[in-house]
Amino acid sequence: MILLSGLIFIVLAKPGRCLEEDGGFTFNGDVRHFAVANNSVYVATDDRLYQLNHDLTLVRSLTQRGILKYDKLQNGIRFYRVPEKDEWNATFSVNVLLPFDDNDTLISCGVTDNRCGYCEVLDLADISKVRYSEHILVGPVNPNSASVAFLVDVERRTNETYILTAIQQNGSSNTKCSSGSEAVYLHNTNNSQPGGIFSFNEGSTPQFRSKGNVSFVDGFQNSSIIYLFSNVPSDKEGNKVRLIWLEGKRNKVETMRSLRGASLDISDRGGKGSRLLASSVVPDGPPVLWSGVFSVDGGQTNTELVMFDISPDLSLKQNQDPDFCSAVKCEDKNVQPKTLKPKKTLFRQNYMTSVLAVRHKSWMVFFVGTGDGQLIKLAVDNNYHTTCPKVLYRANHDHKVFPKIHLDEVDDKYLYVAFQNQMKRVPVSKCSTYKTLQDCWSAQDPYCVWCGSNRCTFENECPDSDWLSIPEDYQEKMVSYTVTKDTTDQITLKIQTHLTVGQNVSNFTCEISSSVNEFCRRESAPPQFPQCTCILSKSTLPTEGLDVTVRITLGKIDWWEKLKLMKCSDIRGPPTSDLCKQCLDAGCDWSQNVCSWATAELKNVSIYSNTCIYHLYKGMNISKPEISSITPSIVSIYGKNHALLTGHNLSDVIRVRIQADMDCTPRESPVWNNTGVNLTFHIPSADRKGVVKVCVVLTDGSCHGNTEIAYRSPPSCTAVTPSSSWMSGKRNITVLGSQLEFVEGVTHSHDLTEVKLPQNKSSQTLTYDTPAARTSASSVLVKVANETLPCFTSFTYYPEPEFTSFTSTRTGESVLITIQKKADKLEMTPEELSVIGFQEEKPHNCIVEIKSKSNETDSFTCEITTTVNPKFQMLKITYGDRTITLDLKSSSYMYYLLVVVLLLIPCIIAFVVLFFRNKEKQLNVKMNKHIEDLELNIRNDIRQGFVDLQTEKADLMENVGAIPFLDYKHFASRIFFPENEALMTSCIKDIGQDAVKVQLDDCCLGLSKLIQDQVFLTSMVHALEEQKTFTIKDKCTLASLLTIALHSNLSYMTEVMEVLLKALMQQSSNAQPKLLLRRTESTVEKLLTNWMSICLYGFLRESVGQHLFLMVSALTQQIAKGPVDCVTGKALYTLSEDWLLWQAQDFSSLKLKVLFAVGSDGEVSEPLEVSALNCDTVEQVKAKILSSFKAKFGFPYNTNLKDIYIEFEKDGSFVPLQEVDGSSENIGVVTMLNTLKHYKVPDGATIKVLSTKTHPPLSPQLSVKDDENFERKYFHLIDPDVEEDQRNNPEKKKFKMKEVHLTKLLSTKVAVHSYVETLFKSIWELPSCKAPHAVKYFFDFLDSQADVMKITDPDVLHIWKTNSLPLRFWINILKNPQFVFDIEKAAHLDGCLSVIAQAFMDSFSLSEVQLGKHAPTNKLLYAKDIPKYKQDVKAYYKQIREQSTITDTEFKAFLQEESKKHENEFNEAAALRELFKFIQRYFTEIKEKLDQNGAPEELKEQLLSVKDSFDALKSCAWS
Repeated sequence: MILLSGLIFIVLAKPGRCLEEDGGFTFNGDVRHFAVANNSVYVATDDRLYQLNHDLTLVRSLTQRGILKYDKLQNGIRFYRVPEKDEWNATFSVNVLLPFDDNDTLISCGVTDNRCGYCEVLDLADISKVRYSEHILVGPVNPNSASVAFLVDVERRTNETYILTAIQQNGSSNTKCSSGSEAVYLHNTNNSQPGGIFSFNEGSTPQFRSKGNVSFVDGFQNSSIIYLFSNVPSDKEGNKVRLIWLEGKRNKVETMRSLRGASLDISDRGGKGSRLLASSVVPDGPPVLWSGVFSVDGGQTNTELVMFDISPDLSLKQNQDPDFCSAVKCEDKNVQPKTLKPKKTLFRQNYMTSVLAVRHKSWMVFFVGTGDGQLIKLAVDNNYHTTCPKVLYRANHDHKVFPKIHLDEVDDKYLYVAFQNQMKRVPVSKCSTYKTLQDCWSAQDPYCVWCGSNRCTFENECPDSDWLSIPEDYQEKMVSYTVTKDTTDQITLKIQTHLTVGQNVSNFTCEISSSVNEFCRRESAPPQFPQCTCILSKSTLPTEGLDVTVRITLGKIDWWEKLKLMKCSDIRGPPTSDLCKQCLDAGCDWSQNVCSWATAELKNVSIYSNTCIYHLYKGMNISKPEISSITPSIVSIYGKNHALLTGHNLSDVIRVRIQADMDCTPRESPVWNNTGVNLTFHIPSADRKGVVKVCVVLTDGSCHGNTEIAYRSPPSCTAVTPSSSWMSGKRNITVLGSQLEFVEGVTHSHDLTEVKLPQNKSSQTLTYDTPAARTSASSVLVKVANETLPCFTSFTYYPEPEFTSFTSTRTGESVLITIQKKADKLEMTPEELSVIGFQEEKPHNCIVEIKSKSNETDSFTCEITTTVNPKFQMLKITYGDRTITLDLKSSSYMYYLLVVVLLLIPCIIAFVVLFFRNKEKQLNVKMNKHIEDLELNIRNDIRQGFVDLQTEKADLMENVGAIPFLDYKHFASRIFFPENEALMTSCIKDIGQDAVKVQLDDCCLGLSKLIQDQVFLTSMVHALEEQKTFTIKDKCTLASLLTIALHSNLSYMTEVMEVLLKALMQQSSNAQPKLLLRRTESTVEKLLTNWMSICLYGFLRESVGQHLFLMVSALTQQIAKGPVDCVTGKALYTLSEDWLLWQAQDFSSLKLKVLFAVGSDGEVSEPLEVSALNCDTVEQVKAKILSSFKAKFGFPYNTNLKDIYIEFEKDGSFVPLQEVDGSSENIGVVTMLNTLKHYKVPDGATIKVLSTKTHPPLSPQLSVKDDENFERKYFHLIDPDVEEDQRNNPEKKKFKMKEVHLTKLLSTKVAVHSYVETLFKSIWELPSCKAPHAVKYFFDFLDSQADVMKITDPDVLHIWKTNSLPLRFWINILKNPQFVFDIEKAAHLDGCLSVIAQAFMDSFSLSEVQLGKHAPTNKLLYAKDIPKYKQDVKAYYKQIREQSTITDTEFKAFLQEESKKHENEFNEAAALRELFKFIQRYFTEIKEKLDQNGAPEELKEQLLSVKDSFDALKSCAWS
């Protein structure tokens, strides 16, 4: 055995798999095994192993193909997995697939193509990681062997886990690689066990043998007992179903020797040869209840679901069994095993293949799979009474359901069902489809409850406990009643509700009313759930009966029941089923075929209903009808109209009853055309496929006959050929598909009223004639009974075929006629044409044989054998139901016309050529020159883009000087008030120590104390948010004012935030929980933003700030390397396509020597080298000079940009450079800003910087940017949209294409990529593996709230955390670095930061977006990086989740420290004054909210006192 995890190739390939819209997944091969563990589903197909999420989205897949080659170390042939595209000669076929949760591994065993065993131990979280592999046989050699494998625990000093494999011994496993001949093995699961991993020896070999060809069906362990189920062939009995018990104790040998056995016998009717097909244990015992799908006759058709009590009988002797033994050789033992009989036959249905049993409350629920692709649900109470079977899922195909069904371990409201090559995730219930209380209850579904919000749903989806559902035992009706009469003639109505309620039943009421005044006596007992009693005020009932209405109320839920009370002794007549039901429906008792008053005891209605079935027809003189046949007897699930039933004595039949076995609601169809020996009826639709019983109903309600009808899958069509028709219709079309024999008609979407009858029907094909049409687009639909099903193929109508001419030629003893037709898209065939030729009005049949095609003509050749004369005057051509006449004259005329046209065409062409030749020569030179220029420009642009991309280096300087961090209060104020500079300034202004302050302090202290009361503060916030005039802007301002006012007590602010967040979550959970915290639309959401900013400021400054500043600086430098349009702000080097300056003309770099004027005597500084571009404006050059000065010396120049001007040294003197002067270029009314190129400034030129204060210019000029019409009056690099003579500026009109310059985006990305990645890592890589306190605390808070709200979807939690931290804090910082640093953010820089922020946010997204060529460039730019970032984010969230919880004491200490750090940095009084303005505006509403919330009077008085204090200061000045 060698470790291969580091040597094999793991290939995650993508072909042939598809996530379906209805919660399914289609595989590339047939499913062989599948297993469920934690959050994943593992599926082994013919040549792949898949790992899926619990919602069946693909995680990864692993190829099972490899090569077998000789291994010198092992001295044998070994299997090596190879990449998908490499050559392979072997496949690893999985026969055992077992998740080992305790070890976080997936055990995968099987055989390779040399029939030798191979096992792998894979990582449960990532199957591409192979922890161990070995060539060893675990499980069967033959993949079709009837064998089972599962994990078992054996009690030793510590529990040891083994792989139990039970293998069919049919002789095929005796190969050179076979490990032995035992029937059952216990293999090790790790190397610490004796013998090592996968070994089954343990000192002595544990032995377990079987006699004969035993096929194993299922097995499991319950407590310490191991259960094995098998089919044992028997000459006498045909087949025996055997159960083996093993005790998992001491060691492997003792476990094997503890075998005891029993036989499972369902042959209560004397039948032999039943076989077990599938099984499932019922959870939660004792007793150990188990359900098995049995084949009654040994085949696959007649199947039953049977329940047994299989609790082990440990009093039996060990190792005494006729079919199994734990010894070297089994001896014949004349012993009879214990026989177990069924508790109940639960269900009969043909072709059952699988079953899963679960418990829900007091009910057992069985999910049954069938061989024709159905999943049926059956609920059973503790008395083994079954509810009506429901079809949960029905496939369109007839592929059988896989033998195993599993629950979703993450969300137990779903289960996994496998078909041939598909996996479906099916909900365990369809509660939401029931729209009324009665429908919800009548569904008899233990999973469904009726909420007080008037909807049927799962219990955990009800917002509170105000719900009701079915009772713990089966009942036919939600409300039943009995009418009793005592010896004093007192009539009592007792009403019983059959419900389970989720609330206090003390609010249970009944209101009983009728047309009789004071219907109930006052001394009637009060309602006591679940019963109501009414003593009637009168001792008699009307002969015609009495209508009674009962209104029942339980909490918020109420409903009405209509009752019909009758005098029980008046219900008389022949004892029929209908009379019995009438008696019971009136609340009376039916006994000995007589209706009488009920007894005092309330009985189960279902027991009463069964009495109406028996003993009703004894001695009745009726002619018993007999059914001979039903045509058709096989139909689709949609039924069949006009079915024919034949038989004898049918004259009195009024209905036909159709009922599936154990079906609660039989369906009945009326009959007509009843002749006594046959009748017509409609076969209704069915919920599930299978065989149903049919009987005929007489007038007395009795039902006779026992014939069967089989329901099958509905028709489906896959193609129609041909897929077009001519407009007149009547073209013969062939439909391809399955179950087409059930089709009763074909129609088209353009005219649904015209139904065409199918012809030549079979299961896979049918034909029909198309209807006529007036439109081209249409689609084909098939009609089955009362349903119309679409064929998902397109169908097109084209104009009629146009036949143009014909020619005839004699060939030997026959005449060949060639017919020409204009080419079209109809694809007509010779078989669709019928041709008759006429000679002197005598018809001759012409047999069409050949079709030929050219570019514009189709030709059909037909042969006439009745004459040799080739002269035909006319042809009649028939297609569909149309006949056209083609005569020789029209044919000759067309021929001559064609010849004339062909002769004229060269003449016309020659004339045109001569006429335009001169013009062409004149234009050729100009055109070629223009095209050459265009091509040259495009070539140069593309080449330059390629050169830039390939030579781009991240050589941006990192020495950016001191980082200009803002202090805490300026950082916080910009976060709190990003759009309100006045508040931003006032809330950080120091307060003077004056007399006014003392007066204001009393008011502010009162308000400060008031908001420290949580009841007041939360009530105030809710009251303000309920006002329509309180805008989102007001909510944000309120949150920020509260943040400043409570900054000294961050612990209290955190508590208030949590209370408000919980209230917000309760609102959001009713709609879309994933939208929580997505936007800032409430006070608490802005409060959370502020809270995060306060708590993360230290982390931002210490760990992230430097990398953020370097990234911003790198972007700024990269942008400055290329042109930037001064007017629009667009740049050549950018990350945003919207800000891309693709119209830029050629430019060159310049190195300028810049001198700074010192003093006023003409002295200058040492020269400073500044990089600039010849296309830079004067304003841009000044900005670059100041930027270079700051970068070199670490501090800014002492004069602002607006207060300096520059001069250029030319010919020994300095020329002033101005943005606009008399030499500026004008285009229409728009002026171009002057550039260095305009002034012809060369490389290496000297520029002098002067201050307007010390060196006033001769002609001072204000900045043109101060002009309010700046963008309309000036332009820089982008030509204005005005008319101009192109000849004046030919160089400015070069042809430019935006797409050519898209490489600049990538070039910019390459230049700054390292800075971006470093920044991202600094955010989500945790120092010392510990998240900031606030992040860990808040994420734990979200986890706890999800648990409280019973949210199990991990996606919701991921989105909450993403919305609260990355979206709410980090995106704000990434897009607004001016919040953190003392810098200005240009518009083009903002565009780049938005792209980076989008990439950052995409890294946290759960959705996988397929990007194409039309995707936005900002998405494509980081498309290859996002998957890696997503993995980093998953690891980041996982680290936080696994980090130890922060205690409340630790977090409060952290908050107190943060408050203390920044004491006295905010003007708390100013914030309180602004806060009171909101209170004053909505004072009445706040007071009303306090009253609603039951606030104490002291709090209301405190509010009034604060209001009075502020009102008293109205005449004072607020400072």
